[in-house]
Amino acid sequence: MIVLNNISKQFDDLQILKNFNITIDYNTITCLFGPSGVGKTTIANIAANIIPVDGGCVTGAQNALYSYVFQEPRLLNWYSVYENIDFVLKDLYDADERDKIINYYIDMVELSQYKNFKPSALSGGMAQRVSLARAFAYPCDILIMDEPFKGLDIKLKNEMIHSFQKLWKKSKRTVLFITHDIDEAVLLSDTIYIIKNRPAEVVEKIDKNMYAHVDEIKQKLLTF
Repeated sequence: MIVLNNISKQFDDLQILKNFNITIDYNTITCLFGPSGVGKTTIANIAANIIPVDGGCVTGAQNALYSYVFQEPRLLNWYSVYENIDFVLKDLYDADERDKIINYYIDMVELSQYKNFKPSALSGGMAQRVSLARAFAYPCDILIMDEPFKGLDIKLKNEMIHSFQKLWKKSKRTVLFITHDIDEAVLLSDTIYIIKNRPAEVVEKIDKNMYAHVDEIKQKLLTF
C-alpha cells in the first residue's frame, strides 16, 4: 500500500497539510472527496511523489510510474488520436508493440474508426475517452484522475464512466480519484476519504464494502 505518514506541505504562507495521514491500497480505487480548494490534488501529487513534502514521508510509491486524466483531455492538437497515444509510448516499446497497444486501447474506448482523426474533429466526450485510453496505455502504477467528469452532461458522463470501468476491470491500477460529486464517489470508489478544512484533514474514511446499500454511503456524504 501507499502510505502518507504525518505529511506537511506549505505553499508560501498557506499551510495545505499538517501531520496528514492516509493509506491507499494497491490496485483499488481510492476517492479523495471534498470541496474545491481543500488540497485534494496536492495530496494526490504527493502520493505519486510528484511534489516534495515539507515534513513526513511517503512509502509504497517509490519508482512508480503514473498517468493523469484531467478535467480536460489535454491532447496534442496537431496529432491524430493514434499519434497522441503513440507519443507517450514511443520511448518504451518498439513500433510493432506500440501498434498493438494503441489499437487495443482505442478499441476499448470504442474509437477505432476515429483513430486517424485530429482532436478538433472529435466531440468533447470522444476526446476525453482518448485521454482515458492514453492513460491506460501507458504502463503506469498509479493513475490520478482529477475530476475527469466535471462539466460533462449526464450522457457524456455516463459514457466516460462506462469507458473507465471497462478499462480498469481489464487492467487494474492504483487509482486516486478526485471529486466532490457524491454519485461519482459512491459509484466508482472502493474507499472514500472525506477531506475538509485547512490544513486539510480526513474527517471520515468510508470502506464501501462495509455498507449493504449505496444509499447509506450517499446519506453519510451528504452530512459533510
